[in-house]
Amino acid sequence: MKKIRKAIIPAAGLGTRFLPATKALAKEMLPIVDKPTIQFIVEEARQAGIEDIVIVIGKNKRSIEDHFDANPELEDALSASHKDEMLDLVRQTTDMNLYFIRQSHPRGLGDAVLTAKDFIGNEPFMVMLGDDLNEGQTSLTQQLIKSYQKTGASTLGVMQVPHEETAKYGVIDPLTKVASDLYQVKRFVEKPQPENAPSDLAIIGRYLFTPEIFTALERTPIGKGNELQLTDAIDRLNQTQRVFAHRFEGQRYDVGNKLGWLETNIAYGLRHPETRDGLRAYLKTLTQLLDAEDAARPDKHSHPELKRPKLSVSVHH
Repeated sequence: MKKIRKAIIPAAGLGTRFLPATKALAKEMLPIVDKPTIQFIVEEARQAGIEDIVIVIGKNKRSIEDHFDANPELEDALSASHKDEMLDLVRQTTDMNLYFIRQSHPRGLGDAVLTAKDFIGNEPFMVMLGDDLNEGQTSLTQQLIKSYQKTGASTLGVMQVPHEETAKYGVIDPLTKVASDLYQVKRFVEKPQPENAPSDLAIIGRYLFTPEIFTALERTPIGKGNELQLTDAIDRLNQTQRVFAHRFEGQRYDVGNKLGWLETNIAYGLRHPETRDGLRAYLKTLTQLLDAEDAARPDKHSHPELKRPKLSVSVHH
């Protein structure tokens, strides 16, 4: 069985949810505390044993290339100032095999993956989306590779979501439960209403594919939004070979929307040595202020939908 050596990180999207910040800055460069989102994805790939990473970029994504490029002037300045810890952080972004491919037109996730066909060649590979960060005893990428070593088949990362939220995700219809955390997939349903959802197992942003996915992509017609949908191609692949889903047990952070990005910054900020104490104190004060504001609001009972929820944050040491 071939080793998983390569990964695709699609980063050609327009990032419209974060406008105007993303008009000239790649969405993937928005920071989680002090580190761009895409760097977390690259680090996850490296820790899972991935050797070569291709990032599929589009217009106005030059900042991603610059971030992972060497900066001799900055390194010299940090070295001269004896800021060795910062120098190590800067060098971490350049010590890896990274390649860039341009997606000329944003034709969807499926097209972004297909753009990297020649780079991948005839071997299995990972697709890692930049909107999802995850934490567990091992990363979701490592878990998918372990599942692949058992099945030799394409395997997707899924996670149990609240039933009322199925309309936000692609959901799997399991055919059989192979192990406690592994399912063979019967079909995929894109964003079903709760009453129509075949399960609560939602696809999250990690995929492990065999190279046959490229043939499926080439034979898949343009779908919703006039884009080549990756989910449609996976469904086509599932007609000729088995596709599995691995249920992730851990913490997932959705940084693809404003609220999720803010929540992720708070969670990571509470663990960052430079921010955790100050942020924790600030959140305690803020919670007291919000509770006092809620208590003083005269219409809080007549308009329960306006009542501000309590701020609750879990702290990891």
